[in-house]
Amino acid sequence: MFKVQVQDLGKVFGAYSPETVPALQDVNLSVVDGEFVTLVGASGCGKSTLLRILAGLETHTSGAVHCNGTPITGPGADRAMVFQHYSLYPWLTVMENIKFSRRLKFNREDLSSSDVEEASGRADALLDLIGLSKVADAYPNQLSGGMQQRVAIARALMGKPAMLLMDEPFGALDAQTREVMHDLILHIHRIEKTTIVFVTHDVDEAIYLGQRVVLMQPRPGRIHSVYPVPLPRERNQEMKHGTEFRALKAEILSRIRESSGMATDQDLLDKLSRTAAI
Repeated sequence: MFKVQVQDLGKVFGAYSPETVPALQDVNLSVVDGEFVTLVGASGCGKSTLLRILAGLETHTSGAVHCNGTPITGPGADRAMVFQHYSLYPWLTVMENIKFSRRLKFNREDLSSSDVEEASGRADALLDLIGLSKVADAYPNQLSGGMQQRVAIARALMGKPAMLLMDEPFGALDAQTREVMHDLILHIHRIEKTTIVFVTHDVDEAIYLGQRVVLMQPRPGRIHSVYPVPLPRERNQEMKHGTEFRALKAEILSRIRESSGMATDQDLLDKLSRTAAI
């Protein structure tokens, strides 16, 4: 069953102003229930805009987008988003940040005492899952960047969303912490069975995490190609050194250069360098 269906989607910024900027054009994409899909591409290809439309944080100009067969017209409890910046509440502890969504009126309607007890148990389980039980009473400024992002992920999962949308969530982390977070999110995906759409500019990250890699190209943003990832669901860091992984990485990088005009830019730079040397 399709969790997400995007059909002929278009987005134009400044649609009612003299200067319009087409961000997305004729985007078609289907994501099945429980799938982990990564979006990659050069800057300006519209991958974050597409993710925000899926989250209901941005409206589309043309086409249609559905989640579970229902048109997406705004944010919903069935979709949760994790941003690159952790967006934690500094005056709340780790546990309080995770439980915060339960305090919102939208999520408190028709709650019984057993529901409240279940929510408390889920918060404890998520804290164990992300490995932060020992810092449950700490505040965000007492945590490292990687630990803060773990809290943000747990908070997003608190309401058991059907879909988790992640916009370069590990972009600000160092390489070693990123690898730890990669294995953590794969572990969470196996346990929670949540559908994940993950935006990144890192091709290694896109391949290692995704079951499919969707390559987008800019001016305007659209889907260039989709690559099934030839790796088993159970993954480890050593796979990044394998022949299939390296071959797919080389193919995607080559397509990114072609689709974004980087090859042309490099030719111009080479010509300039030759001219300067004369």
